[in-house]
Amino acid sequence: MPPSAGGPTPDRDTYRTVAAAGVHEIEVRRSRFLCALAPVDSAEAAREVIAERRRAEPAARHHCHAFVLDPDGRTQRSSDDGEPAGTAGTPMLEVLRRRGLTGTVAVVSRHFGGVLLGAGGLIRAYGQAVADALDVVGTVEYRRLNLLRVSVDYGRAGRVEGELHSSKYRVTSTSYDDAARFEVGVRPDQVADFRAWLADLTGGSAAVEAGGEDWVRGKV
Repeated sequence: MPPSAGGPTPDRDTYRTVAAAGVHEIEVRRSRFLCALAPVDSAEAAREVIAERRRAEPAARHHCHAFVLDPDGRTQRSSDDGEPAGTAGTPMLEVLRRRGLTGTVAVVSRHFGGVLLGAGGLIRAYGQAVADALDVVGTVEYRRLNLLRVSVDYGRAGRVEGELHSSKYRVTSTSYDDAARFEVGVRPDQVADFRAWLADLTGGSAAVEAGGEDWVRGKV
């Protein structure tokens, strides 16, 4: 499913996910709604979280869930787990989409309090359970970095290393063998600027090779 308005950004250089695993409870007309959130990187991991919540809350009547995966949010699943169709999993998923989240699973375990909520009441309760849990647990952004492998001779190594560490670029590894070698994380839109900056710093003597990519937590 392609990302839509309010969902994960089509910009595949960043994505946002839940900051950590956590559980938050709300009560609506004596029914208890326990929302568990967790960061996940696959459908299998999401299903493991769902199964764990079933084990943790065996007395709950329903364990409804929603999850969004992939940096562009293309994988989206939800389940009402016995609640009336469209009253639980769909509003839960919509909250994740509105917050622009991916790599996230939400499981709401409901302990029935004896009062029927009706379709509208269920939709509001399940959506609120996820929204309130997200407010408590928080979210975090991940950014894609291109990894560039830089090699320079020992005569320039000290200055290059110092300038790299004080720059906006992220040094991910350093090694010294026949030359000084640095692996540097650079935002995709800054690769050309980095190459120009490095060439100016080293008089064009540094060698640069592409070394793949990585996702880094926090703004870069």
